[in-house]
Amino acid sequence: MYKLKTVKSIKKRFKLTSSGKLLKHKAMRSHLLQKKTSKRKQKLSKVSIISPSDQKNLKNSLPYLY
Repeated sequence: MYKLKTVKSIKKRFKLTSSGKLLKHKAMRSHLLQKKTSKRKQKLSKVSIISPSDQKNLKNSLPYLY
């Protein structure tokens, strides 16, 4: 049996919690921030949990994370 390769770009973007869920940072927070409201920027800075249907797809790309 050969070794399964981890997709490194996915490994850098997501983090696994102790309960087995994947966390991600939200997009649209890097530039053009002056036109966005403070409330919107504050919500974008928080970490969010990925939906279970997307987690199934990412499990194949991260074989040794689970």
